[in-house]
Amino acid sequence: MEHPHKDGETTAAAAAAATAAAADPRGASSSSGVVVQVREKKGPLRAAIPYMPFPVAVICLFLNTFVPGLGTFVSAFTVLCGARTDLPDRHMCCVFWLNIAAALIQILTAIVMVGWIMSIFWGMDMVILAISQGYKEQGIPQQL
Repeated sequence: MEHPHKDGETTAAAAAAATAAAADPRGASSSSGVVVQVREKKGPLRAAIPYMPFPVAVICLFLNTFVPGLGTFVSAFTVLCGARTDLPDRHMCCVFWLNIAAALIQILTAIVMVGWIMSIFWGMDMVILAISQGYKEQGIPQQL
């Protein structure tokens, strides 16, 4: 048995799409050039993660993987050495203590594996921030 010709269906679909576009008062269609900006809102502990050089961030990730909280503890001292964070309005000592608090949370909760997982993710965030900082310093555009 032969299937009926589908030209009528595609014509009807095109007409429905044209009617929907005409009904939109702004005249925008699905292919219009709308730019949407998304910003991640970080809590104070996550915003206190310092932007470190890539090798230091990898060392902190390694330390956090095998001794939960140790890499975060080391990264706290990079803040005292001038590492930038996403908390520019806070004093350097406050950001240092936030990182120490994050390290203590990771150490104390490592017994139930939560701190160990948090510690590994914290180290991964350090490496991601180091990579993004490297791209910004070298003038290389970031790709999403």
